[in-house]
Amino acid sequence: MRRGDRLFEIIQLLRATDRPMTAAALGQQLEVTVRTVYRDISALQARRVPIEGAAGIGYILRPGFDLPPLMFTLEEIDAIAVGARMVRRLRDDRLRAAADSVLGKVAVALPEALRDRLVAAPLYVSDGSAATAAGIDLTAARRAIGERRKMRIAYADGQNQRSERTVWPIAMAYYVDVTLLAAWCEMRRDYRHFRVDRIRAATVLEERYPDDGGRMMAAWLALPKE
Repeated sequence: MRRGDRLFEIIQLLRATDRPMTAAALGQQLEVTVRTVYRDISALQARRVPIEGAAGIGYILRPGFDLPPLMFTLEEIDAIAVGARMVRRLRDDRLRAAADSVLGKVAVALPEALRDRLVAAPLYVSDGSAATAAGIDLTAARRAIGERRKMRIAYADGQNQRSERTVWPIAMAYYVDVTLLAAWCEMRRDYRHFRVDRIRAATVLEERYPDDGGRMMAAWLALPKE
């Protein structure tokens, strides 16, 4: 979690309770150390957020404090609602949960008059038809992309011909009917797209592939997309 997000979460946690929360309790909620909580509390207090308390006793947010409301146009609110609903159809549970969390955070910060527009926007997004991936953890795959870690996958193509190969995962490509893992394939020595629903097994390896300053990503983006 980025520090800015964590500071926001601390405020939200303290707003939701009427009794002091210890640094240990905050750290458990945020999955960080007590020392990190102390530093974050000090940073918030330096920004004049009215947090009272002390180490070993707990912290509480002085009544009456509120975050300034976010101001969006109606089109911007609709765009947020549509984007979150489109994420829900990706068959990626962690991304779905993250989209719901984003909606919750934005709704809390919106003026009350606009809150219903976000939560109950009169917009429909279809569920899509992408199959659920069973042989690959999509969260682990996205993390492997970010950390440039190689993956070992067992794959079955459209004719059910099976192969095992080591790939350098570059990107996830989300379509209405399919989700693809884009990668450099060591066996083919070329870029390949793997349907995640056809990946029978996947392991993230410790070995990293070289950092090329984004050239592989740029080359992949330049390829024709169907």
